[in-house]
Amino acid sequence: MANNGHSRVQRRSQRKAKKKQKWNKKKIFLTLLALLTISGLGVLGLFITYIADAPKLDASKLSDPISAKIYDMEGNLIADLGTQKRTKIEYDDLPDVLIDAVIATEDARFFDHSGFDIRRIGAAVWANVTDGYGSQGASTITQQVVKNYFLSREKKLERKVQEVWLAMQLEMNYSKEDILTMYLNKIYYGNSIYGVAKASEVYFGKKDLNELTLPEAALLAGIPQLPNVYDPFDNPEKAEERKDLVLDLMVHHGKISEAEAKEAKEVTVEELVVDDYVTSIPYEDFLEVALDEIKEKLGDEVDIYTDGIEIYTTLDTRAQEYVEFMLSEESPVSFPDDEFQTGIAVVDTQTGAIRAIGGGRNGKEGIGADWNFAADGDGRQPGSTMKPLIDYAPAIEKLKWSTYHQIKDEEYKYTNGDPIHNWNDRHQGWMSMREALKDSINVPALKALQEVGLEYAENFINQLGIDIPEKGIVEADAIGGGRIHVTPIEMAGAYASFGNEGIYNEPYAVSKVVFQNGKTIDFKPDPVVAMSDATAYMITDMLKTVVTQGTGTEAYINGLPVAGKTGTTNRGDDVTPDSWFSGYTTNYTISIWTGYRDERNIPNTQIAEILFKYIMTEISKDKETKDFAKPDSVVEVGIEKGTRPPKLPGEFTPQELIVYELFVKGTEPDEVSEKYRKLDPVKELNAEYNEKENAIELSWKYNDDSDEEKQDYIFEIQAAMNEQPMKVIATTEKQSIFITNVEPGQTYTFEVTVVSSDNPDSRSEPSQVQIDVPDNESIEEIIDDIINGDDSQSGDQDHNEGNENPAEDGNEEDNNGDSGQDGNQEEDHNGSDDDEPNQEDNEESGQSTNENVQNNHN
Repeated sequence: MANNGHSRVQRRSQRKAKKKQKWNKKKIFLTLLALLTISGLGVLGLFITYIADAPKLDASKLSDPISAKIYDMEGNLIADLGTQKRTKIEYDDLPDVLIDAVIATEDARFFDHSGFDIRRIGAAVWANVTDGYGSQGASTITQQVVKNYFLSREKKLERKVQEVWLAMQLEMNYSKEDILTMYLNKIYYGNSIYGVAKASEVYFGKKDLNELTLPEAALLAGIPQLPNVYDPFDNPEKAEERKDLVLDLMVHHGKISEAEAKEAKEVTVEELVVDDYVTSIPYEDFLEVALDEIKEKLGDEVDIYTDGIEIYTTLDTRAQEYVEFMLSEESPVSFPDDEFQTGIAVVDTQTGAIRAIGGGRNGKEGIGADWNFAADGDGRQPGSTMKPLIDYAPAIEKLKWSTYHQIKDEEYKYTNGDPIHNWNDRHQGWMSMREALKDSINVPALKALQEVGLEYAENFINQLGIDIPEKGIVEADAIGGGRIHVTPIEMAGAYASFGNEGIYNEPYAVSKVVFQNGKTIDFKPDPVVAMSDATAYMITDMLKTVVTQGTGTEAYINGLPVAGKTGTTNRGDDVTPDSWFSGYTTNYTISIWTGYRDERNIPNTQIAEILFKYIMTEISKDKETKDFAKPDSVVEVGIEKGTRPPKLPGEFTPQELIVYELFVKGTEPDEVSEKYRKLDPVKELNAEYNEKENAIELSWKYNDDSDEEKQDYIFEIQAAMNEQPMKVIATTEKQSIFITNVEPGQTYTFEVTVVSSDNPDSRSEPSQVQIDVPDNESIEEIIDDIINGDDSQSGDQDHNEGNENPAEDGNEEDNNGDSGQDGNQEEDHNGSDDDEPNQEDNEESGQSTNENVQNNHN
């Protein structure tokens, strides 16, 4: 019984489990049904919302090309991009071979579907599921028409729903022939070309589409998928592959035979295209930069030539036209040859707005058709224009160097042991940072970078818009010969920060873009504080010296405050492939590169400076150009030249030895130089007459206790007889001197001045003494001699003793014991006998001396 009970309980449990299981399945089904219903209604509601927000079909937009309107800095319309490179056609203008090529390639069931193709959608959905949304499109030709004319390029579900909806509407209102014509009038063919008619003209030189051959039609049908990849000018091999694929598709869809395809494949793309097409778009160099800027910032969000956008640029048409004139055949600058090239960037110093671009000489063949030397590629080595950016500005910013900071120019090596050479192959010893930058000396520049450190320098220049090489900078970048390469636009932006109080603005050519729906995107970059205003001003002040006194004097403009720097690069065998000048005022900054595409030697490295002078002079006309204002963070101090560390000039420092330099406030020197000071005068100056030798002995004492440096001195002796002017008669290192051959009965005045041997301008006040020489022979004695019969010979001999003429008898000794010597002698106070002591003192001191007082007055 227990077993039966147990069986009933078990069966009851089993029935409940089955019932529960049945209920769970039913519940799940109903739940899923409810969810699907809700989801379907939600999706339907969402789709309805998308459709309601879709733009209306505008017949005018379908019939007329929607060009991009471009405006200059004043808001004046300067170009309609799309009208210059677009030719509208009708369906009757299309040959069958072109229609067949396009249909086979883009939409094989075009004439059968009603605007969208279920098969294509299925394939696209599968690709999007496996590879991510947007990886493959399902658009028919009809969908591409509404996308190109009415919708944005965002890969979103909303846009795709609107695209299908508008495609169905388009099919209901227009014929297949009209839609195909709209498509071929709008589609992009690369090289700024829109529409098949203009593409035929540009690539093949054919304005009549009925002249197109099968291989030409196949190429035109294949390019729109990836216009830049299949560009027949730049990528003929890729274009060739695409052409052949289109021919295969035409065979697959029964448009041509295998034999026709084979024959068409034998014609190469290079044989098909022509290269003599010239555009009529104005200001191409500038517009190329502007359009690249839009592509970089907006990417696939916009098609510049088809979305009907309005582009507001920073272009100054007057500046642009003058730059183009300077690079034309009418230019006043004498270029070496036709292959010599230059890249020019003109930016607003305060905002970074690009005002003009010179992309190269001898014109260009349309936007993107040639190299733009102001903007394209990785640029060139900057040479010494890099020194302010990577060496000296970081030294001021980090180390608080003054413009006077002393650096020794000497034989020197890089850290790796390689020697560094100056451009003049010589060394000048100690010099200030200003002098080193003014004369563009390499050794001080390298030393500055080494003290700053490579990592700090990298961060500093990166703040100025200069990209750091993948492997970092090297010491050779100190002189612009390392890994860093720059374009004129980049250099103009970096230099403008010096003239803008240390604020860096990335150079920009587009201020804003306005879409058809009214949406506006502002392109103005945010300013960056790249350095202190002190650093910016101090660099600017030194770069003004470069232009007025240094390597950049060819760029000097009278009456215009200009700062700037020259730069050249060197290869082996004395090859100079690059020459730069980057300079600025408070209004404009201009950076100019000159050279050859193949980096051959430049015959004239000053052309960049000459171009700068012409352009800056012209664009500055009728515009107030203020000088650079010194900020409160900088102080100007007079420094005694040659002091290390810097010292203030003393009271007696010669004016020509005082230089005025800039210091970051709080780092200026306060110690006064003692090199040029007023020396203490001599003491106890005494003059005594020696009757025996008819000479005057001067003696004095001197001991400068205040002289901490223990300089060497000489004593300068001046003399005058009676009221005559004072004259220098001798210099000596001793503290006494004999003056011989003095005239009896005369009054002599002597002055002794202490002079520094090292610094002749460092002197004392003269000490003065006066002495009367007695008259040794009275009139009575002369009369007595005559009466007593003394001969004149004896009297003359006595009278001339000790005077200028020597004794005639060679055996007679003078009072000094020297036989037959000139009587013009001096004896020091120690009684030593010297031949011509004045001359001896002169030789010891290096100073000139007169013979004696008597000779001074004879």
